[in-house]
Amino acid sequence: MRRRQLSMNGQTVPEWVPNGAKRYLEHTEKGLSIRELARKSQCHASTVLRQVRKFETLRDDPLVDEALTTLGQVHFGASPALMYKECVAMDGNNQETTAPSEATLAREGRRVLRRLCESGAVLAFAKEMEKAVVVREAEDGSSLRTAVVDRAVAQAMALKDWISCKEPGRISRYTITSAGRAALNRLMAEAENCAQGFADAQSPFAAQHQIPGEKLVQDEEGAAPRRVRFNAAESPLTALARRKDKFGKPFLSDDLVAAGERLREDFELAQMGPRVGQNWDRFLTGGERGSFAPDAHVGSGPDAARARVATALEDLGEGLSDVALRCCCYLEGLEQTEKRLGWSARSAKIVLRIALTRLRQHYRDGPGADGAYIG
Repeated sequence: MRRRQLSMNGQTVPEWVPNGAKRYLEHTEKGLSIRELARKSQCHASTVLRQVRKFETLRDDPLVDEALTTLGQVHFGASPALMYKECVAMDGNNQETTAPSEATLAREGRRVLRRLCESGAVLAFAKEMEKAVVVREAEDGSSLRTAVVDRAVAQAMALKDWISCKEPGRISRYTITSAGRAALNRLMAEAENCAQGFADAQSPFAAQHQIPGEKLVQDEEGAAPRRVRFNAAESPLTALARRKDKFGKPFLSDDLVAAGERLREDFELAQMGPRVGQNWDRFLTGGERGSFAPDAHVGSGPDAARARVATALEDLGEGLSDVALRCCCYLEGLEQTEKRLGWSARSAKIVLRIALTRLRQHYRDGPGADGAYIG
């Protein structure tokens, strides 16, 4: 059996333990001062003080309190013999009962966090329970158990702020946090990269903000469509399309999203000329649109795309063209668009839907329109 490498003075701790928790335990268990920890970590003393206060407050959480107590006894305050005895303790199934390894936490995190993302799912834990359980309410009102979690794994997830408990009690109920959802996205992306032959995630920190999707693309007329992958979280339209109106229908229909994506693809194709630094802000000023004429010394490839973008924005008119350009082409969020244009809060999504409706009609009525978009 492979065991974690341990130092005899108790300094080696699992890799997944947050740095703030390590500094808190060094301060409380070993008695190191705040300034000494700051010099050791090469940061300001106020940073260490905030971390110490944060984890001291988190000790009201039963899972966090147990995790800090175990780590403090095993790695910061115990003798080498006791530390070794605690770390190699075995249960009846020959499984480690100490703090999980990084690989174990990643594997269990993918399984448990995915269950906690379900509607109404909570992780229930009590001190007399050997393991924690994930339960959610079924359609008939009964409780359905969807996962069983080792006590040590649940402690690690709480310490990493993947789950949180608002009201601790005899039976504490934990829900997934925003950090837990981001961690799940990152863990799923890393697992998918490994499955496809990549040893490491190509962009592990960006992957946690991605929502992978697939769509069919037909390169040429009559050719077989091919399936391509894309990041659905990259465009504000996809996030807005997932919202429901008061009747339970999507706020943006598929054809409205496709119209916005067509404008964006034309916008990106138009930038594939020799001039890399195009000033697309000129689309917002009527006096400068003449510079986008075919005689503007731009490569012939993007000419048609530039003309389609200019024609579509001109057809939308002032106001509608602004929000379409910023949300569909610049990929700006609705709040940022409202601030830049000086609009009232929560007004951009209504104007955007009107703009997309008119844009859809523009593409349908345009020359050569056959209902097929680029993507």
